[in-house]
Order: sequence, then structure tokens, then C-alpha cells
Amino acid sequence: MHPAPHFAFGDHQEHGFVASFTSVIPSHLAHWFLVREEFEPVPGDPGLYRLSEPERDGPRRTRQAVHDLRRRGYIVQADLRLNPADTASPPRPVRPHGLPEHRSRLAQAAAGRTTQRAIAPASPLHAARPVPPRPAYKPTVPLTASDGGRSR
Repeated sequence: MHPAPHFAFGDHQEHGFVASFTSVIPSHLAHWFLVREEFEPVPGDPGLYRLSEPERDGPRRTRQAVHDLRRRGYIVQADLRLNPADTASPPRPVRPHGLPEHRSRLAQAAAGRTTQRAIAPASPLHAARPVPPRPAYKPTVPLTASDGGRSR
């Protein structure tokens, strides 16, 4: 025996693409899901929702709503043309994308020698910042070590 569906999707002569829910699912939860899928309540007909802006790719958006609800684990009944499992899109022509060739070129470039590592530095790193020479004169102020660290 098949379990009862949670949602039903179909075509309506007046409202276009519509959805409804059954008593298996709480009404506030069904409302939340259908509004997120861009369906709006039909005024005067409680429990019936219509797709907002159905002229904007309505069949695809309705199939996507059916797919999304099924993916969340809900049982959805849909008309034949709105059922994503039955209405597979036509196969797309296979175009070569060149990914294997691109990866091969990257691998060859990574394995080859680079000029960045081949050039030795012109001067040693310690010579990059010279140390100032000691002064040739004697300081005028005698520096004495303090006995406790900081002076007050």
C-alpha cells in the first residue's frame, strides 16, 4: 500500500500552476514550504496555492518545487508534465571542454624547471641590510649599568 502524499501539483484553468497539501502534513509547515517555492495562497480557496508569475518559466519552476520537496523526503503527486522524474530534459550535445588537455599542460608546467628557483641571489641575505660601523669617538656621557632594571 502506498503512503498518502503530502503535496499535489497540477495545472488549473484559472490559476495556472497550482499546489495543494493534504492533511498528512501540518498546514503551517506546508504553507512555509510552498511560499519558499514561490507559491502564493489563492484568495477564497483555502489550501490551494498558485505559482507567482507563472509566465516566468512556470513549468520548470514547478518541476523544481516538486523535486525540492521530494528531496526533503515528502511524497509529492504531480501531473505528468510537472513530474521531474518523467520529464527528462533532452540530452545536451557533448562539447569537448578540453579539461584533460588543460590538466596535462598544468602537470607538465609543474614538473618542469622554473627560472625563479634557478637564479641564485646576487648577494648573501645578511648583506642586504648592513650593520652600522662602530663610532670612532668616545661617548661624552658615561653609561653605567643600573642595579635594578628601570630607573624611576
